Amino acid sequence: MRTCHQFDTVRTEYEREIGFMLAHSQRHEGRPAAKSSAKQAASTKQRMARALSNHVGRCPECG
Repeated sequence: MRTCHQFDTVRTEYEREIGFMLAHSQRHEGRPAAKSSAKQAASTKQRMARALSNHVGRCPECG
């Protein structure tokens, strides 16, 4: 599937944010902050999937 520049940009930003949250979770393993960060990373993955699927549905270049 070929995607546009905006799709790649959105995906990169989400993946970067998820990476930060997972790294924080691993650094603070066993603490409440780690659990919270891991939950936020999971919900961010869902938001990323929803945002990208909506983009593909609307974008003439991707869809």
